Formats: sequence, C-alpha cells, structure tokens
Amino acid sequence: MIRNPILPGFNPDPSICRVGEDYYIATSTFEWYPGVQIHHSRDLVNWRLVRRPLERKSQLDMRGNPDSCGVWAPCLSYADGQFWLVYTDVKRFDGSFKDAHNYIVTAPAVDGEWSDPVYVNSSGFDPSLFHDEDGRKWFLNMQWNHRPENHTGAAHNAFDGILLQEWDAKGKRLVGPVKNIFAGSRQGLVEGPHLFRRNGWYYLTTAEGGTGYDHVVTMARSRMIDGPYEIHPDIHLITAKDHPEAPLQRAGHGQYVETPAGEAYHTHLCGRPLPPQRRCTLGRETALQKCIWRDDGWLYLEHGSPVPEVEVPAPDGAATAEKPQSVSCAFSEGELPADFQWLRTPEPERIFSLSARPGHLRLFGRESIGSWFEQALVARRQEHHDFRAETTVEAAPEVYQQVAGLTHYYNRYKFHALGLTMHETLGRVLTILSCPGDYPDGSLTFPVGSGVAVGEGPLELAAEVRGNDLRFFWRPAGAGDWQAIGPVLDAGVVSDEGGRGEHGSFTGAFVGMFAFDITGRAVPADFARFAYTALS
Repeated sequence: MIRNPILPGFNPDPSICRVGEDYYIATSTFEWYPGVQIHHSRDLVNWRLVRRPLERKSQLDMRGNPDSCGVWAPCLSYADGQFWLVYTDVKRFDGSFKDAHNYIVTAPAVDGEWSDPVYVNSSGFDPSLFHDEDGRKWFLNMQWNHRPENHTGAAHNAFDGILLQEWDAKGKRLVGPVKNIFAGSRQGLVEGPHLFRRNGWYYLTTAEGGTGYDHVVTMARSRMIDGPYEIHPDIHLITAKDHPEAPLQRAGHGQYVETPAGEAYHTHLCGRPLPPQRRCTLGRETALQKCIWRDDGWLYLEHGSPVPEVEVPAPDGAATAEKPQSVSCAFSEGELPADFQWLRTPEPERIFSLSARPGHLRLFGRESIGSWFEQALVARRQEHHDFRAETTVEAAPEVYQQVAGLTHYYNRYKFHALGLTMHETLGRVLTILSCPGDYPDGSLTFPVGSGVAVGEGPLELAAEVRGNDLRFFWRPAGAGDWQAIGPVLDAGVVSDEGGRGEHGSFTGAFVGMFAFDITGRAVPADFARFAYTALS
C-alpha cells in the first residue's frame, strides 16, 4: 500500500513526472535555500530526495523576500531529452500586489547541474509547462488582478483565471496571443494549473479554495487547448472540505500521472491537523491517490469519493515503505547533510562552514533570528507530530547580542529558541527566546527571563515536541542528567494556522541550529552533532 503522506513535513504543491519507470516529484520550498525539492521513486511508495536544483545566485536570490514568499509551485516535466522545471520567485506577500516572476531551468539529468534560468513573465504565479503531442509547448499560470474590478467571471477577482500562451523553446520566449482559458469553479481562488492530454481531450486540473480547509483539486476538459473547458461532473476531483473528520485535510493542488501499465494516480498536498485547534504543525505535505477512468471519460478517485485516503493501493511489485525514524549527523563528511536547508541567501559560505573546524558545523553569527536577509540558521523539516532533536554547541559569547543554540522555527513571527549567550552579572547563560505568533511586530518573550547560568564548556541542547507541547532541555556535554529549562511552550503555534491563521503563512515547521551576532562581529558557534528522532 501507499501510505500518505508520502512526503511528510513541509512538501507542498507536488508536481509529478514519470520518465520510463522512474517517478519524480518537485515541491515548493518558499524562502528556504536551495530552491525546490525533487524526490525520486521507482514504485510510488518509497521516495528519496535527490536534488535541490536552484542552488546558486544566478538561479535564485531570495534575500529580502518576506516570509512565505520565494519559490512557489514548481512544475517538473520531461521532453526533448531533458528535464524542464518551471517556478515562481514571489517577492511580495501583503497588500494588493504579488510581484511574482516566472522562470524555466533545464537539465539533462535530474540529479545533475541545472541551467541558469530563462525569464518568462510576471503576470501571476503557479506556472506550468505543457508539451503537446505535436511538439508545441504551452505555458500556463494564474493571472493576478490587483484591482477591485472583476471582468473575467472568476469567483475571486484577485485570482483572475488561468492564462495560456505558447512557449518558443528555441527563441526562449513566449509567442502568440495570451488567452484566459479557465475562470475556475464557484469555489474560487483558482491557481495551480496542470494540463495533460488523453483520448483527444485536454484535461486541466487546478487548485482552488486557498491553502486552508476549503482547498480542492478542480478538473475540467476541452477538445481545444484554449477551451472552452467544461467542469468535471463532481466539480472537484479531490477535496476534504466537507469532511472535517477526514485525517487528510486541506487537500488540493496536485498533478496527474500514469504508470507504465496505465494505472492512474494523482498527487495532492494535504495537512494533518492536531486537536483541539486544528493546527497543522507539519505544514502542507504531499500525498498520492489511486484513480480510475470511468466510461464518461472523466477521472475519479478509485474508492469512489473525492475525500483522500491515508492508504491506497500501490502498483504491482511495489516494496514495503521504509522510513527512518531516527537521523544523526556528526558533520564529518565535509558537506551539509541533505536533510538541511537555510534561509534565502545564495551565499552560504557567509553563514556556515564545514571546514573551518573539521567535524563541526560552524555558524557565523549574522543578523537576528527572523531576518529576511542574512541569518545563520541551518535546520531540517519536522516530519512527525512527536519528536526529539538534540545538538552539541560550543560558543564564546562576549555580550548578550551574541546568541547561538537550538530552535523550533517557522518564520520570524513563530518560533521558540534555546540560546547560549552572555549576561552582564550571571556570565554565560541559557535563555529562551520565544515569538508565539500573535505579536504583529514580531516582539520576543523570554520565558526564563535573564537565563540560567551554565558555566564554561560545550553544552548539549534538546527540544522535545509532543503534539502541541514543546519542552527544552540541556546538560553539560557528556555529563549528568538532562535538565528541563523553562515552561512547556506552545509548539502548535509553529504551524500554518498559528499567529495570523491558515492563510497568513503556508510553509512548515523546522528544527535546527542558529547563531546571531547583532554587534556585526560575526562571532562563530560550533555544533558537533545533530540528532532527530521520532517519538511516535
């Protein structure tokens, strides 16, 4: 069986592509660097991260991008002997504008080096590229309308329908007329378009209803690529919007794929809320549903309902799912383990080094935790509702403006951090910096005040999350029992729904190491190890 989610933790907007017997899924990474995650599978059950293709400044520079901006909704495809990746770099979140710039990169091998980007347009986000049977290529994206007027009939004027225009691959430019081919259903907020062709029909799937609990996959079809498109008899192919009891909520935004044997599947994002506030602490994850084609020429979920299921049949020959419950890193390989990412900057050498002190991850204290420009924070996704993370840190802070430690992090408004710093009278102390999401100016709280004196030497730090609760621990490195520090904190706020609510942000929770030095002296902190263990 396929057990959903197939990509747990922050892995939204899944675009799936099959090449021979190999399957690839590309997911959004927003402000986390390098950009786009590509996972590979041979059986649709077991998936492995193989590439983050947007890895250099010429491809992606997100310094200054607000939270939940950056890389939105990539589309991965294969044609003409190479892979094609289309993506948006969104530069603005709040207000009437989005400033969403769309690009294409290519590569002969998915795990190799990808090209510099070709700019396409900026008329809206969620781009995709469709390779038609006659060799022509078509570029799609939603159209963003910053005005209050609505002239296209879309159910929400800002999400002003799906645009289609031909892409000239040789000239590397859009050509011909721009056509608005689909206004969406009454659900509104139409985005995330993907086209495919079958039995003389062009099928269009879109995401609607926003990223929250009203999210859906809507399907339509036409004999002509530019429409008119008729909507699916059930309107929505996948949704849990009317079934709050379903374990997979917020289901929407995905893409169709067929196995070599012709079996039909469709990806979608989803969330797994925790009671009592229904907060999705793991962010938007990737799931996969088995589908069938009925005699009416429309696609349906195999089990007969649009509500997604946790377990669905896998293709014949699929192996049992293998998902490690514990990961430990000693930072001795000379490169950052694949689990980890950092924020926004294409110049990672300014924020960390694995060679400055062999066997350690050295973070150079830069801007404050939560900066939109350059902060030294290296972290990995939270993949379980219950987990424990540990690290060992050595640092010599000279003033309270220099802090290094362990953080449970979502964005600048939603995080908890256990930090080693210096206090004028107490000496070296551990303190907690907390931003629980409901402070519009991002102000901190300090649950243990000035902190707990810890003396000299390296320290072991731990964060333990059980559902909606977080507790920090510490001890001198290799000595004594773990000591709890501070109160139980609200881990649930480190979620999509925390703070501003389900549409206020939509990435996911991370846990990792940080250092900041707002004196500007870039005082370093060394981390000897990092361990992540599922607790349930």
